[in-house]
Amino acid sequence: MLLTSIDPFVQEFDRQFDRLARQALGRGGGDDSARGAMALDGVRRKDDVLLKFDLPGIDPDSIEVTVDRGVLSVSGSREEEYGDDDRLFVRERPMGTFTRRVYLSEHLDSDKVDAAYSNGVLAVRIPVIERAKPRKVEIQKTENTFAQKSIKG
Repeated sequence: MLLTSIDPFVQEFDRQFDRLARQALGRGGGDDSARGAMALDGVRRKDDVLLKFDLPGIDPDSIEVTVDRGVLSVSGSREEEYGDDDRLFVRERPMGTFTRRVYLSEHLDSDKVDAAYSNGVLAVRIPVIERAKPRKVEIQKTENTFAQKSIKG
C-alpha cells in the first residue's frame, strides 16, 4: 500500500497556476496584448494564502478585485494618452484592461478576502477556513486501546 501526503489546495492551485502560466506565455491561447501583463506569485501560509499581482503603472482606482462562485478575478487598466505632436515609435508596455482569474479551493474563506496595493504590487490575502487548518490530534494513553486490539488481530 502506498501512502502519500495530499494537500488538495496545493494540487488545485498548482493545476490552475500552470494553466494560467501557459496562457500568459502564449502556450495556451489568450490575447497577445495581455501576455505577461499581470504576473502572479502565490504563497500558502499557515492561516491564509497570499497572492501578489504585479501591476506597475496601473492606477489603483482602476483595480477591481471580485470573488464570484469560487473564482477570484483581478482587473486593472493602463492607458496612456499622447499629444497631437507625439509620435509613438516603440510600444512594449501592454496597454488596456487586464484580468487574471484564480480558481479558489473550497478550503479558502472567499467571504473574508482582503487586498492592498503598494508600489505597483496588489497583495490579496485569502484566509484558510478553520476546518481545513492543520490541527493536533490528541493521543489517548491507555492499556488497551482500539489500535492495539486491531494490531493483535
